[in-house]
Amino acid sequence: MTEPVVNRPPSRAPSETMPYVHKVGIPPKQDILKEFKSGVKETFFADDPLRQFKDQPRSRKLMLVIQSVFPILDWGRHYSLQKFKGDIIAGLTIASLCIPQDIGYAKLAKLDPQYGLYSSFVPPLIYAFMGSSRDIAIGPVAVVSLLLGSLLQEEIDPTENPTDYRRLAFTATFFAGVTQATLGFFRLGFLIDFLSHAAIVGFMAGAAVTIALQQLKGLLGIKKFTQNTDIVSVMKSVWGTVHHGWNWQTILIGVSFLAILLLAKHIAKKNPKYFWVPAITPLLSVIIATFLVYITRADNHGVAIVKHIKKGVNPSSAKEIFFTGDYLGKGFKIGVVSGMVALTEAVAIARTFATMKDYQIDGNKEMVALGTMNMIGSLTSCYIATGSFSRSAVNYMSGCNTAVSNIVMSIVVLLTLLFITPLFKYTPNAILASIIISAVVGLFDINAMILIWKIDKFDFLACLGAFFGVVFVSVEIGLLIAVSISFAKILLQVTRPRTAILGKLPRTSVYRNIQQYPEALKIPGVLIIRVDSAIYFSNSNYVKERILRWLADEEEYLKENNQSRIEFLIVEMSPVTDIDTSGIHALEELHRALEKKDIRLVLANPGAIVMDKLHASQFVNLIGEDKIFLTVTDAVLTCAPKLEQA
Repeated sequence: MTEPVVNRPPSRAPSETMPYVHKVGIPPKQDILKEFKSGVKETFFADDPLRQFKDQPRSRKLMLVIQSVFPILDWGRHYSLQKFKGDIIAGLTIASLCIPQDIGYAKLAKLDPQYGLYSSFVPPLIYAFMGSSRDIAIGPVAVVSLLLGSLLQEEIDPTENPTDYRRLAFTATFFAGVTQATLGFFRLGFLIDFLSHAAIVGFMAGAAVTIALQQLKGLLGIKKFTQNTDIVSVMKSVWGTVHHGWNWQTILIGVSFLAILLLAKHIAKKNPKYFWVPAITPLLSVIIATFLVYITRADNHGVAIVKHIKKGVNPSSAKEIFFTGDYLGKGFKIGVVSGMVALTEAVAIARTFATMKDYQIDGNKEMVALGTMNMIGSLTSCYIATGSFSRSAVNYMSGCNTAVSNIVMSIVVLLTLLFITPLFKYTPNAILASIIISAVVGLFDINAMILIWKIDKFDFLACLGAFFGVVFVSVEIGLLIAVSISFAKILLQVTRPRTAILGKLPRTSVYRNIQQYPEALKIPGVLIIRVDSAIYFSNSNYVKERILRWLADEEEYLKENNQSRIEFLIVEMSPVTDIDTSGIHALEELHRALEKKDIRLVLANPGAIVMDKLHASQFVNLIGEDKIFLTVTDAVLTCAPKLEQA
């Protein structure tokens, strides 16, 4: 059988004095259309979502399409009674947690309490059919509720015009869903990764402080409270009413139950098998506090109560959404911002629990599911729902197996809306404030902040910027600072890439950063510099100037110590993944600058893409093909063989 012909790059011929040196290969020319398709695939379809359709009959392909939109049709075929037992226990547990939280979160969004319950009925049902996470628990969350309420009240006063305020909330929810679904459908989920982990940690911690401060109104029984969320305004409002605005009965209820709720969390933290204790404590606290207020008629002594929660299932709100007029644009802007924050939180939670249970989720499908549930939710009197970390953790610990736990929770919330809401009439606002404060304590992750400080000081700056922006100015300013610092870090890393001088490790042919390996030896007459980034228009001038600065520093040192001058400058290009026209111009300018100093430019190990562009631009002809090597070792062996062998 005849062997296939393989094109191998030629190599420099060995001689008595020179060892074998392999020549750098030139990649074969690619078809432009194929190259474009490959780039698009890697950018938008890196997970190869169409692989499952390969070699399948048409009927099977149709079923796979339906199952990809509604994953419940896939895993539902293997559902069993054993799994249902775990799901029903988990669903009942998270329902007991979500009911009191939803009432409190609705107040955080400046909406009537029933809208919080509405948002834990319809959206979880939609997600159960379309979502791919088995563990995420859907509903209103503290941070998004605070952000939504803060942005909405800048446009409409919820006290003076509650109807338009509510309509704008539904409009924002609709466009939040449109934003989320659009990002997922067009596979643009990578955009949410531009908000760094450090910025999210700082933003969440700042939001936790802001939410807790907002609850002082209910916890202390203050009637006149500032509409601003910054810490200065809140503390002025709190201490300005200390002699005549605080209610001791309210403080007694709030502080007592807050201590109980925090104790329940502490018990579960110390002994995870008691995870159910903090899950049921909020609902038990609401029942006990409501009963105490009712029998003592504490509401007649200044204790603020919920008073009324509308009974019944979600009414339609399709006609209430602003599809025209001035509020359309405002609703769109608020929806995009709130939707992105909600999306970031939900996808992060889903990925966390998927990793813990060793299964995969499709981030883009998650976005479509979350967007669809919020669009439908906006038509059924719901405001923005997303994944709740506290409820998802309880869901996971309770032994949930599938998204059926969300369905169970939805049914319990429905029954609450139909039959139980009148019983919440005497629920004190103080207990709701206590529940919210205990829920957001976990958002302040001091250990994560310490770890960020140890790993990356710039990341810590982003964390602090987001935190202080939220606490001292507003939630939206904190979010803006978080995004700005995240982008600033990206720009800094792109425009100011790292470079390093390399030396040879003793008794090896390996060249490494002399700062990391102080024992690494410099080769006399040769300066070896590694560029740790692609070379683009944004950093090409800096890379050239930094290399020349390294050279100037080295020449000054050699002159002071009467050592031999630099004859070769070797640029190690292994980390250079790409180069553009500006980058090649920078190399040409570097070559000319070195020629004036009688120093020869040498390149080591340029990648396939870089090598292709160097040939296309005729740069290889400029410096000479014999000045491009496969490794730094080959370059040194050829340029300074006696020095290398010594």
